[in-house]
Amino acid sequence: MDVNHNQIIVTTGGSEAILFGFMACLDPGDEVIIPEPFYANYNGFAVAANVHVKPITSSIDTGFALPPIEQFEQLITPKTKAILICNPNNPTGYLYSREEMEVLKQLCLKYNLFLFSDEAYREFCYTGKHISAANLEGLENNVILMDTISKRYSACGGRIGALVTKNQQVLDAVMKFAQARLSPPSFAQIAGEAAVDLPDDYFNEIKAEYQSRRDLLVELLNKIPGVFCPNPGGAFYAMAKLPIDDADKFCQWILESFSYEQQTVMVSPATGFYATPGLGKNEIRLAYVLNREDISNAMICLEKALAVYPGRTNS
Repeated sequence: MDVNHNQIIVTTGGSEAILFGFMACLDPGDEVIIPEPFYANYNGFAVAANVHVKPITSSIDTGFALPPIEQFEQLITPKTKAILICNPNNPTGYLYSREEMEVLKQLCLKYNLFLFSDEAYREFCYTGKHISAANLEGLENNVILMDTISKRYSACGGRIGALVTKNQQVLDAVMKFAQARLSPPSFAQIAGEAAVDLPDDYFNEIKAEYQSRRDLLVELLNKIPGVFCPNPGGAFYAMAKLPIDDADKFCQWILESFSYEQQTVMVSPATGFYATPGLGKNEIRLAYVLNREDISNAMICLEKALAVYPGRTNS
């Protein structure tokens, strides 16, 4: 990316970068459009900044592709100031194509919107190429990129992130928030500096391992009767549709009331990733952060659980 150190503000994790972006770019009562399902903490950042999330629903049936531009335009009001994407996405693993990123660019230019781009997982792309919002020509003044070492270097506890933009007014505003909280943890900054000096081939083995896990997980999920899982393009998450009545009840039941060979499996109900009430009731998120053997055992356990779950449905 063609940025210099003056256009990067180090933050206490990627979370603070998102919060600073909201507070610097939006006034109280303003709106940000976010494709759902989305990272649940976006809600918390919006509440802290006193801004309103306007969800736009993507569908598991299309692999969670970007909704049509017309649906975005229906949501835009005088209070709309930004669109937020996570690319690749948490929780869906969806990787936005160049065409989709260009659509977002044109939309932001047409309505003079900020494009917040959470790119915490950008090294973990398996199908297609990652297109950073920072490289959308002509949108430089509108793009606010959020970054972190947490996923890239498995350093979530380090709490080192960054806000990146070429918009000097935004940088000036964000710096006031940064000065108010003084500094991210110094030792973690030193660790982060060491991490970025790792060799260029550092990610090759990691990406290959994650892709192998993804391929196994998706294959095994889609072999389970009544289950559908689209193939995620990046990150290390997958969303699956299950033949269940209520994801929240199922996820609690499988933890508390089910075991197979003295084991069970923990998954996240998708309801927590949707802002629209009632969505995600038969969907779950899985994180393929286990090794292949554990993933295989987990999918056996999940299939056995679905076979006896009291709230199983026919679809």
